[in-house]
Amino acid sequence: MSALFILIGISILVAGSFLTAFLWSVKNGQFDDDYTPSIRILFDNTTAPSLTDNSTAPLNQTKQL
Repeated sequence: MSALFILIGISILVAGSFLTAFLWSVKNGQFDDDYTPSIRILFDNTTAPSLTDNSTAPLNQTKQL
């Protein structure tokens, strides 16, 4: 039973430290980004492979020994 009290106390300390870290980050403006979400859809991070691109092997091709 005493182990349960110790674990509850530790969990309250951990939760309090996470709450403190979250409040500190909000206070320092870590979540203030109004510009990036509105333009994120405009950037294309991936490029589609062209039909003439032979640099990659087919997915079902296995290495022959």
